[in-house]
Amino acid sequence: MILSMTGFGKAVTICGNKQITAEIKSLNSKQMDLLVRMPQAYRDHELDIRNMVAEKLLRGKVELYISCEAAEGNAAMSINMPLLKLYKSQIDKMAQELEIEEPQDWYATLLRLPDALKSELNDNEVSDDEANALMETVVKAVNALIEFRTQEGARLERFFEEKVERIAQLLSDVEQFDAQRIEKIKARILSNLEQIEGMDYDKNRLEQELIFYIEKLDITEEKLRLQNHLHYFLETLHAEPGQGKKLGFIAQEMGREINTTGSKANHAEMQKVVVAMKDQLEQIKEQVLNVL
Repeated sequence: MILSMTGFGKAVTICGNKQITAEIKSLNSKQMDLLVRMPQAYRDHELDIRNMVAEKLLRGKVELYISCEAAEGNAAMSINMPLLKLYKSQIDKMAQELEIEEPQDWYATLLRLPDALKSELNDNEVSDDEANALMETVVKAVNALIEFRTQEGARLERFFEEKVERIAQLLSDVEQFDAQRIEKIKARILSNLEQIEGMDYDKNRLEQELIFYIEKLDITEEKLRLQNHLHYFLETLHAEPGQGKKLGFIAQEMGREINTTGSKANHAEMQKVVVAMKDQLEQIKEQVLNVL
């Protein structure tokens, strides 16, 4: 089975008078690229959270948002004046150094910044129960994301199986044309020679040259290697999750054999089949980037 790198998960936990919410989403990436945003009170637990998320998700561009609010939604809120003063001072300095205009709407700009509003919840120390609830919430969100990845992975798996089957069908068409083209190439060369008046040639030498020329156009090895790559792709597809990069490498090898077949084709109908194979392979390459 395979897992997609695309997914979303959300979890909510009530701990005393607080409601902890964790939302996490991921997109494809060559490595783990994790962004975490959380209340300042939870920063002491960020490293543990990062390690847990990285261990479970392995790879992807991941964004995790954690918030804490009153469970009843009626906690008194106040403006965090010291923090907003610091924000404004930094924005003024940034505008001056970068020579850009300051915001037109200071109120909206400042109030959108992290921790611009505070409640009595922000001032409490994080108890052991709340720390456990925090980690539990993040774990639930991550598990929900993994479930999403699994469902998306099942869709991708069916997609890849269909594309590989289609390439295999097209490869059988190549074999059909391959049986015809050698005779056509040979007949075309002989026909062109016969049209040259007064041409006299050594038929034995011509036969040797034809054999040498036709051997250079032989695609038996390319067909065999492509068949092997198709089988290996499916075998890898059904292996343990984490095979995305390996599938990408196999797809590259498939492309190499298809391109070589096209360069040796020397046959109009076979070239059309090769183009169709390339089209199927490009769709595989595009989607394989989403595989974990």
